[in-house]
Amino acid sequence: MSAVIDDKVVAGAQDSNIVKEDPIVILTDKVKSLYFFRDHYFENHSIQSAINKKRDVEKEMKNTLAKFDECKGYEIDGSRAKYYYLKGKAFNVTDKFMPQAEELLSKAVKLEPKLIEAWNELGECYWKNDDIQQAKNCFVGALPHGKNKVSLRNLSMVLRQEITVSEEQKIKNVQQGIEYAKKAISLDPSDGTSWAILGNAYLSSFFTIAQNPSTLRLCMSAYKQAEKDSIAKNNPDLHYNKAMALKYQEEYKSALESLCQATLLDPTWESPNEKQCELIKYLNNVQMFINSKGSIKPKKLLQMIQALNAKHLGLYKEEYTSGNNSIKLELIHLNDLIPGINSEKIVVGKVVCWIQDSDSVPFVFCIVDEEKTCMAVTLYNLAKGKGVIIGDSVAIPEPYLIHHQFFYLNNKFNFKSIRVETPVLLVVNGRKLGRDQQANVKISSFKKSD
Repeated sequence: MSAVIDDKVVAGAQDSNIVKEDPIVILTDKVKSLYFFRDHYFENHSIQSAINKKRDVEKEMKNTLAKFDECKGYEIDGSRAKYYYLKGKAFNVTDKFMPQAEELLSKAVKLEPKLIEAWNELGECYWKNDDIQQAKNCFVGALPHGKNKVSLRNLSMVLRQEITVSEEQKIKNVQQGIEYAKKAISLDPSDGTSWAILGNAYLSSFFTIAQNPSTLRLCMSAYKQAEKDSIAKNNPDLHYNKAMALKYQEEYKSALESLCQATLLDPTWESPNEKQCELIKYLNNVQMFINSKGSIKPKKLLQMIQALNAKHLGLYKEEYTSGNNSIKLELIHLNDLIPGINSEKIVVGKVVCWIQDSDSVPFVFCIVDEEKTCMAVTLYNLAKGKGVIIGDSVAIPEPYLIHHQFFYLNNKFNFKSIRVETPVLLVVNGRKLGRDQQANVKISSFKKSD
């Protein structure tokens, strides 16, 4: 959120022995205390009190606004813009859109167009009302009056939410959003909110532009920096979006724990708990289908695996060129895979099922090899409407194996999966998949404060 004004102004003495403090100074301190109460709530309250946070913040807001009523007569030339700004900021302390805030902040920027803090607050007010274009105008309008981290990081947010006329413009917005977030951090490297927004920008880039694993690592690194800040680490949005990144890294236990933390910090927010339930259901389904070998009847399963032969390796049957190297892959069984990348190895199996995930990413299916070992395959960057069907043979070169083994709540998970970053690596029914099978995918990270 935007910083409050720190300037201290002492009014001239009406009596030679009495110095009265400027009402604007009093109100500035009052609003500053209001935001400190909100942002540091869990430093003074237990996590069990989270259900009361919104009510308590609204109570503090009302107490703060009462002080403005006491000082109402001080809406005078020279202070009127700051008075409107501070009162609008007080109304803007809650997550919901407040029309009073928009009205007051609009007055403030009209009276004093160079008041950066008012522009930023007004932009956040529009943001809460889902008026993305007006929010963008405010943050853009603030920057000519002074480079500041709030305008920059908020521009990073709005650009990612802005409706674009083309995919090229969408990509450009995401790239520009990363740069704005970086600039915000350069102005204050200790600000956790800016780090969290940079993490969100990288997450958006990963799913909008290209699923480069290094981009996801940058995302997680930014979230780690954000958690060092006492304000950012108690923001449920951070933990929710971090959970989305962890899910696609297939660090499922950590993802579930992050969703749980988001729920604890804001019990009134339903999305984290819903996502947690969906992820648990998905993991249980994967484990069930692996254990049942896709629920294929034994006779049918035997016929399927007996049909496997060397021709299903396609171009990987012989030496093939990768970069400047010629490689001959060794065919091994699924049980012989080791965690991590299995260099110069290849596995082949029959598809026995596919598993629906609520996000439709990744595309998940199970294969069984000639030893009747069943394993899940998580396939990323698959074009819409593409995939494999039951009975297809699939060859996977240099498979990356992950062993998922953990407890969560009353659930025990113990299964293995192969992660495939792009479908063009696969050979299906003896033929290598083409570029038409590949497409970038999109993720729905929640926009509460982005």
